[in-house]
Amino acid sequence: MTAQVAGSGRDMAHPRPPQDALVDRRDFMARMGALAALAALGGCAVREPGEVAAAPGPASDGAAFFRAVSRSDLPQEASTDPAELTAWEAGALIRDGDLGVEEYVEAYLERIRRWDGVYQAYGHVLEEEALAEARRQDSASPRSLLHGIPLAIKDNVYSAGIPTRANSHIFRDFVPDEDATVLARLRMAGGIPLGKSQLGPLATTRALTPDGEITTMNAWAPGDPRVSPGGSSSGSATAVMARLAASSIGTQTGGSITMPSLAQGLTGLKPTFGRTSLHGVIPLSYSRDHVGPLARDARDAALILQAMAGADPRDPRTQGLPPVPDFLNASLPVEGPNGPRVRWPTRIGVLPGWAGAPEEDGANRQAFLAEAREVGAEVVELDPPPAWEELTSIHFNTLRLVERTEPFVPYLKEDVRLFGVTLNSFLGGLFVSGDEYMKGQRAKLALLRLVMDEFLSQCDVVMLESHVPFDMIGFPLMTLPVGTRQAEGHTLPGGVLMGAGPFGEERLLAVATAIQARTDWHRRRPDDPTEAEEARMTGPNAPSRGHLDLETVTREAE
Repeated sequence: MTAQVAGSGRDMAHPRPPQDALVDRRDFMARMGALAALAALGGCAVREPGEVAAAPGPASDGAAFFRAVSRSDLPQEASTDPAELTAWEAGALIRDGDLGVEEYVEAYLERIRRWDGVYQAYGHVLEEEALAEARRQDSASPRSLLHGIPLAIKDNVYSAGIPTRANSHIFRDFVPDEDATVLARLRMAGGIPLGKSQLGPLATTRALTPDGEITTMNAWAPGDPRVSPGGSSSGSATAVMARLAASSIGTQTGGSITMPSLAQGLTGLKPTFGRTSLHGVIPLSYSRDHVGPLARDARDAALILQAMAGADPRDPRTQGLPPVPDFLNASLPVEGPNGPRVRWPTRIGVLPGWAGAPEEDGANRQAFLAEAREVGAEVVELDPPPAWEELTSIHFNTLRLVERTEPFVPYLKEDVRLFGVTLNSFLGGLFVSGDEYMKGQRAKLALLRLVMDEFLSQCDVVMLESHVPFDMIGFPLMTLPVGTRQAEGHTLPGGVLMGAGPFGEERLLAVATAIQARTDWHRRRPDDPTEAEEARMTGPNAPSRGHLDLETVTREAE
């Protein structure tokens, strides 16, 4: 029996290979070496002229993607609260005239008004602007990819005429005169920004004020500041999981998409380096910054990435890459004779001990591997070479501090107090010697070669303990919620972290969507805050949420 794509009837006996099977990985290695050299020449200052074009993906309006939506799949809660819909579910209803854009946007704004005093996912809410855009879109034909989809935008992404503060004293009065390329493309695709989401100071740690006071809460423990909401894209993650936005975008230099996604049960996707433009994003590392979606499931992640990805004449890091593939098609479930199947033959590599201790995470990981086998993936054991541990060590990882510090040296000279609690991590970049930095760049290329030769020759997807190795070399990462875990007296979502080779986003999406078609892990939502939590966390007499001590801030920032 031939497998079929749900809703499309496409014959899957001989599917088009994913892009990671078609590209020359050696070209990517040479590219990363050239970018390392460019970073050493002060690449963060590069700003080339050019007009923002719509993302050049193959699916201009996603008609086939939305036709694949089955009304029987919609969550029961959505009948009374549209904020429970995923972006792809809502997009299908809007196109069919069963849901108004203003109604959908208002559902999120109502929750923001009621609950964001507890969650503090946003630093700036765009209520009037969002409603005005929703009314405009209600009067237009829904032909754009993200027509009517409410989004949270991380506050280190330029937004024209709207403050972009990055939770930093440096940018406290900064109002850009243009949108970042990724935001401009989201708007062109019909996305509606609801506000700018909270982040750590200069995107270096969990969401804090510049002086270290905790802001954003984990949506699963809204009354307990001890429970971290994840890395610097904290607000983006909390906004989605607390149903204060349909989806969001974040940035990642050192885990800031994947860590919040794991902490809050989201499907986060850090694309291949260069796949999304960084023009108009406050920089941390010229060779390691990424922009990507934090979403409720794989289909939402594909939808947002499809709208953003593509070459940008104002960011040379996006030039000369393979064309943007059809992420939407990769995220559609494939139905086989015995249920959902992974779209392409896929080998999932597992490092020694990955599925074992700690016991609770081990149970979740074993459940993931069992589901992976059920959808037709082959699970293979990897034998990492001795150099793996050395090349992924914290020593080489901290060399990124040099690139972090470089664009901010003028501010360090002006007044070190501008950096608040993150000062130590920025000063750290000044004390890395030139020879150490060059050794680090050579180590990055050695790690690239090791992953391609030792790992990706044996598998297509690698299960990882940490984001660090693939952040260092620019390969894509994706998180999936899997099971639950216990921490600080709370039941929190568990999850797994997957990596793939360069331009392997399709592969990751295909694995994720097949497993999510069989499970409900991605459907789990935390309860709204209790009245006691709301009273304790809001109002004029609310206690401080506390501060992170300097040691913790420095450790998280590095």
